[in-house]
Amino acid sequence: MSTTKKITAGAVATALGALTLTACGGGSGGSGGTGDGARSKTVTLVSHDSFAASDAVLKEFTQETGYTVKVLKSGDAVEAVNKAVLTKGAPQGDVFFGVDNTTLSRALDNGLFEPYEAKGLDRVDPAVQLDKGEHRVTPVDYGDICVNYDKKYFADRKLAPPQTFDDLAEPAYKDLLVVENPERSTPGLGFLLGTAAAYGDGGWQGYWKKLKDNGVKVVDSWEIAYNQEFSGSAGGKKAKADRPLVVSYASSPPVEVLYGEPKPAEAPTGVSTGTCFRQIEFAGLLKGAANQDGGKALIDFLIGKQFQEDMPLNMFVHPVAKDAALPELFTKHGVVIDKPLTLAPEKIAKNRDQWVQAWSSLVLK
Repeated sequence: MSTTKKITAGAVATALGALTLTACGGGSGGSGGTGDGARSKTVTLVSHDSFAASDAVLKEFTQETGYTVKVLKSGDAVEAVNKAVLTKGAPQGDVFFGVDNTTLSRALDNGLFEPYEAKGLDRVDPAVQLDKGEHRVTPVDYGDICVNYDKKYFADRKLAPPQTFDDLAEPAYKDLLVVENPERSTPGLGFLLGTAAAYGDGGWQGYWKKLKDNGVKVVDSWEIAYNQEFSGSAGGKKAKADRPLVVSYASSPPVEVLYGEPKPAEAPTGVSTGTCFRQIEFAGLLKGAANQDGGKALIDFLIGKQFQEDMPLNMFVHPVAKDAALPELFTKHGVVIDKPLTLAPEKIAKNRDQWVQAWSSLVLK
């Protein structure tokens, strides 16, 4: 998620810090070589900063295929896609991971990817296969961008936490919400798209006027919003944050349990389930990739059971493979969003830029 992250989302995993991951074993060398990968046993994965995987799983990929994975991180998901567009035709790597349904049209319209139908795609939920039939991208994970709340703050004041978009605009929640700028942040963009899905073309701007009048605070990134402004997070407590509502992910509460000191019996944060927008992340074989065979093997591996089950506790997102089991941390402390808001990629493509511009003029000025 983006993050991104992708609780890359994506984005939740950025709280762990940027990691540079290289699987051990196999051959060495750069990603250069012939198109069939004959001269290189390294496959380069270009991604946003929230990509993370366990060393053991990456070593398993090397043992199975002979390829070593090199991860090249390129900033936030939006920034990473923009960089990929600028280098199209002469890509920095072989596979791109982290394009999501909010930026998918930009990547596809720019012809970034070589079609490839991944092995094992029949195990992936058809609902997340947004490029079904053309196979330019392969779904890898999903997460839900939602408002999170500080349970203690609301319990201390005997105030019910908000559960819907409408609730957030009520006077009882004035000056409590912090959101990310959709021009710079994937969660911020997802939240904006969620309001567009909820209120439609004619209503979302009026809703944001209400949020602005109700004291919404805008910051540039998820890291700032969650770790510096949100009173419910571990980082927010250290920073003496005073905002008990933040745009994050439905998978954020399990993270607070995992890294709590001491580890709490239940998550200190909750999810406003009526504010959730679904984010789906994809991987694609970059057009012009030097190691196409290695890239195809890596995409197959990303939807394989090993990687899919490893992913939740590394990137705090949900697997797309139907046979992948969730860890107990997710089943016990996570929240299942049965009816997340969505928008068709075509509608996002048609309106995204003008929506962001209109949002900027309305909220930041």
